[in-house]
Amino acid sequence: MNHNRRNFLAKTAAAAALATAPLSGFGRVLEQSIAQTPKHSIPSDLKITDIKCGYIRGGHSLFVKIYSNQDIWGCGEGVDATPGTYHLVKMFGQRIKGKSPLNVHRLFEDIRRSGFFEGAQSGMYVAVLTAVETALWDLAGKALGLPVYQLLGGKFRDKIRVYMDTALYQSRLPQPAEFAEAAKKAVDMGFTAVKFDVDQANDPNKYDWYNWTASPAELQRMYDQISAARQAVGPNIDVCVDMHGRYDAVTGEKVAKMMEPLNLMWLEEPIPAENPDAYKKITESTTTPICAGENHYLAHGFRPLLEMGAVDIIMPDLQKAGGLGEGQRIANLANLYYVPFAPHMVASYLGAMASCHVCASVPNFMILEWQTYFHSDPMFKEIVTFDGEMVENGFITLREKPGIGVEINEEGMRKYATPGVPFFE
Repeated sequence: MNHNRRNFLAKTAAAAALATAPLSGFGRVLEQSIAQTPKHSIPSDLKITDIKCGYIRGGHSLFVKIYSNQDIWGCGEGVDATPGTYHLVKMFGQRIKGKSPLNVHRLFEDIRRSGFFEGAQSGMYVAVLTAVETALWDLAGKALGLPVYQLLGGKFRDKIRVYMDTALYQSRLPQPAEFAEAAKKAVDMGFTAVKFDVDQANDPNKYDWYNWTASPAELQRMYDQISAARQAVGPNIDVCVDMHGRYDAVTGEKVAKMMEPLNLMWLEEPIPAENPDAYKKITESTTTPICAGENHYLAHGFRPLLEMGAVDIIMPDLQKAGGLGEGQRIANLANLYYVPFAPHMVASYLGAMASCHVCASVPNFMILEWQTYFHSDPMFKEIVTFDGEMVENGFITLREKPGIGVEINEEGMRKYATPGVPFFE
């Protein structure tokens, strides 16, 4: 006992002497290590100098680069609500020029609050702000030598599960056998979840172009298509169905009830986004989980959906809803209601990886959207640069490089640039 006590006191004295001794040994090594760590700038010296942008896909994909007074920049992406917004990007750039990019939340609020009478509640204003906010996170991560998920508070997971959107909605009316084939192909590629669209505009059984009520023949066609997919992959693969908000509440209820035997992962946006009361009515009428959110903006837009219990799953588009910080706020708000977070994603691999940083940072992440065009359209590999594989066995591995970990390739993007719009000028 006394021997152990003497050893303890001796070790304590030695530790105290080390703590009060002049800096040497371990202390000097630590100091030297910190001094030798590459730094672009101390935070107080880092300033925004310019913002430039480029558009592809007819203006529906916006890419921005925010430049600094150091040899670093940040990349961000906005989608859908972005055509014709070049001058909006430039206006936002003027509002943050000369400021520190490390104050991401403050700059987001500066731009949002300055636009209260310019449309800052939703739509194009928020979609462009999303691209700018994302680029700020990328720049901040590069300046501090940290991946974005670390700036968001750390990660719950290293890999992000994704589902394959098969995009069978193209120009013709696909048959049930094609749904089965697409589902099997996705599973063969390693995906454990697959999504199909059933809102075929060219269905000859539609009453007319403006009537939102599906005919009995349309309903049968929808069921036959999804039933074929379910039979092809069996009960252990998740199947999602998207209606793109193109029907009325009566049809939404009918489809949700009709699909119950097929055990869907979710039924997505059976009706437009504007009326949460109508969503609540559909959700309460069925055991099929109802999912919505790609056309909602900011956390404000998700509050009534969650408070009312209008949907079972939320799916904000993180290249449109307000950015990465706002995406995390939306997920954390949903977590209070035990609602899963399954982001919509129709962007490039830059947007996909930016979304992954948010998905890693929240506990209630469910699954992220992944598009079949990443595998079929060479443009999506030409417009960005990155290391390693995009996706493996239905999962995206989170990038550990500073910032987002994916870069814009301006030269690769140039041939796809939207005509008549300045390109990174």
